[in-house]
Amino acid sequence: MKKTYEMDMIHGPLVKNILQYAFPLMLSGILQLMFNAADVIVVGRFAGSQALAAVGSTGALCNLLINLFVGISIGTNVLVARYYGARDREGIQETINTSIITAAAGGVMLIFIGFFASRPLLAVMGTPADVIDQSVLYMRIYFAGMPFFMLYNFGAAILRSVGDTRRPLYFLIAAGIINVILNLIMVIIFQMGVAGVALATVSSQVVSCVLVMRCLTLNEGAIHLDIYNLTFNKQRMGEMLRIGLPAGFQGMVFSLSNVLIQSSVNSFGSLVMAGNTAAANIEGFVYTAMNAFYQTNLSFTSQNYGAKNKERLGKVLVCCLGIVTVVGAVIGNLVYLFGEFFLGFYTTDPQVIQYGMNRLAIIATMYFICGWMDVMVGSIRGMGYAIMPMVVSLLGACAFRVVWVLAVFPLFRTQFNLYISYPISWSLTFAAHLICYLIVRRKVYAKLDEGAV
Repeated sequence: MKKTYEMDMIHGPLVKNILQYAFPLMLSGILQLMFNAADVIVVGRFAGSQALAAVGSTGALCNLLINLFVGISIGTNVLVARYYGARDREGIQETINTSIITAAAGGVMLIFIGFFASRPLLAVMGTPADVIDQSVLYMRIYFAGMPFFMLYNFGAAILRSVGDTRRPLYFLIAAGIINVILNLIMVIIFQMGVAGVALATVSSQVVSCVLVMRCLTLNEGAIHLDIYNLTFNKQRMGEMLRIGLPAGFQGMVFSLSNVLIQSSVNSFGSLVMAGNTAAANIEGFVYTAMNAFYQTNLSFTSQNYGAKNKERLGKVLVCCLGIVTVVGAVIGNLVYLFGEFFLGFYTTDPQVIQYGMNRLAIIATMYFICGWMDVMVGSIRGMGYAIMPMVVSLLGACAFRVVWVLAVFPLFRTQFNLYISYPISWSLTFAAHLICYLIVRRKVYAKLDEGAV
C-alpha cells in the first residue's frame, strides 16, 4: 500500500489532527529559523560583535522586501485547500501552475531589488558606519538566492494545503545540516565572515527548493506539478492576489514598523544592536512555534469552508486558540528563564547578554498574545476575508507602533519603553480581530446556509 502524506481535515478527531498537522510545521519553521540562527551564532562567536550587528541589522529589512511575495503564497495555501476540500481538481491544477510561475518571477525580481536597494535602505535606517558595508554584502548575497527561497515557500504551501507538513520538514532537515556545515567551513576555515554565512544560507535554500520541486513533480495525486506544461491562469492569479496580497502588504508594513524600531535600537549603538539581534533571534523560535497554529488554522478553516462544513469552523478556532496559548506561554517564559544561557550561544560579551535579557523580559514572556492575534487572522482569511484583517492589523499594530516610536519613545529613551510597544499593540489588535471574526462568521454561516459558497 502506497504511503500517503495527505490529511483529511474535514472529518476525524480535531485536536489530534491539529497537533499532527502543526507539529511538523512547527519543526519546519524552527529549522528555517536555525538557518539564520546558525548565521548569527557562527558570525557572533568567530567574526565579532560588529559582524553580528551587521547580520542582525538586515533582518527587518529583508523581511520588508520579501513579505509581499510570501503573503501571496498564503493565497496559494488557501485556494488549494479550498479546492481540495471541494474536490475541484481543475482548480487545484490551475492554482499550482500559476503559483510556481509567480514564485519564480518574484524571486528574480527580488534579486535586483535586494542588490540595488540594500545600501540606500540600510542608510535610511541609520545603520552605523562601522557596520553598513558588511550589512550590504550580506544582503546582496542573501537576495541572490531568492528564486530558490520563493519556489520552496510556494511549493511547501501547496503541500501544506493538503495536509502534508512532514515532507517539508524532511527537506529542511537536509538543508539545515548543509547550512550549518557550510557556515563553519566558510567562517572558521576560510575566514569569509558575513559573506560566508550568506553563501551558506543560499546553498541551503537551493537544496530545499530542489527537494520540494521534485516532490511535487513526482506526486501522482491532485497536487502533481508538470513543469513542462506550466500555464498562467489570470482568474486564479486574481484569487490568489485577493487573498494573499493583503497578507503580503500587511507583512511588509509590519516589517516597516519593525524597521522603524530597529532604527531606534540602532540609536543605542552596536552593543545594544548585538543584544537585540541575539534576543530577537531567540524569540523567533517562540513565534515560529505559535505561528504553526496560525497556518494550521488557515488550512483547516479553508478546507472546511470549501466543504461547507460550518460546524467545524468554530471548533477549529477554539482548539487552535487553546493550544497556542499553552505553547506561547510555556515556551516564551522558558526562553526568558534560561535567557542568559541561550544568549551565551551568540556572544560572550556580558553587556550584550544583558541588553538581550532586557528585550526577552518584555517580549518573550508576553508573546502568547501575539499567538492569539495570528490565530484569529487565520480563521478570517481561511473563510475568504483578506482585506479586513489587513486593515485591522495595520491600524492596531503597525500604526500604533509607529506613533509610539515617534511620539512616546522620544520622551523616555529606554529599551523598556521601546519594547513595551509590542505587547500593547498585540492586545489591541487581538481585541479588534475578535470583533471582526464574529462579524465574518455571521456572514459566512448565512452564505453556507443559502448554499452560495
